[in-house]
Amino acid sequence: MNNTPPATVPAAKAPAPLKNAPSRPELRPERSTGSRIGELVQRQGVLAVLLTVILIASFVYPTFASLDNARGVTVQASFLAIVALGMTLVIITGGIDLSVGSVFALGGVLAAWASQWGFFAALLVPLVVCGAIGLLNGLLIARANMAPFIVTLATLLAARGMLLAFTDEGATTYLVPKDSAFAELGQGSVWGFGYPILIALALFGAGGLLLQRTSFGQTLFAVGGSSDAATLMGLPVARTKILVYTLSGLLAGLAGALNAARLSSGVTIVGVGMELDAISAVVIGGTLLIGGAGSISGTLWGVLLLAVIQNLINQIGSLNSSYQSVVSGGFLIVVVVAQRYLARSRRTT
Repeated sequence: MNNTPPATVPAAKAPAPLKNAPSRPELRPERSTGSRIGELVQRQGVLAVLLTVILIASFVYPTFASLDNARGVTVQASFLAIVALGMTLVIITGGIDLSVGSVFALGGVLAAWASQWGFFAALLVPLVVCGAIGLLNGLLIARANMAPFIVTLATLLAARGMLLAFTDEGATTYLVPKDSAFAELGQGSVWGFGYPILIALALFGAGGLLLQRTSFGQTLFAVGGSSDAATLMGLPVARTKILVYTLSGLLAGLAGALNAARLSSGVTIVGVGMELDAISAVVIGGTLLIGGAGSISGTLWGVLLLAVIQNLINQIGSLNSSYQSVVSGGFLIVVVVAQRYLARSRRTT
């Protein structure tokens, strides 16, 4: 017999613990660098473009960098900025307001007409009428579930018709009394900066706080992201839409009144196409046309960029103002394409 003891099989060693193994699964994956860069470009890209254009223009045209030119550019931009502020709030909710150009012109004529009764009448009359037009837009859109494009297109035509009827088809021009307090509001200045500039900056500061620091601002983003989801969350969707369209009408009327004070008259031909300039400034500033994302500061940079482009065209001299529309349209196409690309890249990361 074979007395050789059977071979023993060595026991299998337990696997060594993995080094650097996570103690628990991550609840939320970290955002990629590309996603962060995309968000930064969407929010601050227009500011970088604006600073670049200003820097280049200052070297090419010495008069561009003068203080007087800067004051002129900012005063002209302040009226569009006030209108674009209201447009920003509307677009963030996923809407659109095509009536602001006509409301702007109507507000100027009403302010000039009412200025004969004093400062407060010149401000109150356009604010009440233009705010009522904005309220009508909001009620039809929020309560009657009508399309914003159709409603505001109708009030665009209605406001322009009211303007023509009030001025006898443009034959009557209402003048603001010289040396009145209302005229000083549009023509006066503090440290060389006109009152319209200071009013626009104050409104943008208030708009930024409203959008970022209040529950109403968060509701705007929620409504723009998904109106149905916001309703299920118990948010006041209808009331929010009514408020933003009313604010848009009020701000357009205020801008028109300030413009009338600066020009000392209610000009009937202003505001044509202003709604498109406001939408361009808002979108160039990074606010998504589909709603749910945007910033007040971006709109301000967008307005200034359009104003700087217009001023550069004037500095060149050999180009007419129609080239501003070409350049603005080019910027708008580039920004919309970039927004779609950035949105797609964030979904895939």
